[in-house]
Amino acid sequence: MFYEAVFQQRGYDMMAVDDGARVLDAVESFAPDLITMDIHLPHVSGRKLIRKIRRNPATQHIPILAITAYAGQRDEDEIRRAGAKGYLAKPLRIEQLLEEVDALLGLAEPATQH
Repeated sequence: MFYEAVFQQRGYDMMAVDDGARVLDAVESFAPDLITMDIHLPHVSGRKLIRKIRRNPATQHIPILAITAYAGQRDEDEIRRAGAKGYLAKPLRIEQLLEEVDALLGLAEPATQH
């Protein structure tokens, strides 16, 4: 997975989950500081997963960065209403991704303001 290599090269400890049906269990067991979520996943909508993560007291505090090919303003608004703190539309630059991750982790200012 491309993002996995980028994050590992940056020194982040991470867990990649490629099946939407396993995301919630993975989030609870791994307890990440940040979740990057593709909106189009096998078996489940990324929006639904974001809402479920937000409703769970054990995971509701974790910032979520949505990464998606859905690039319209309406799509972004819906994804943010579901509970995503960050939003990036594909295709994206690696620098843009890392800047947004750092901002959501509190390590830097956000790359873009919405």
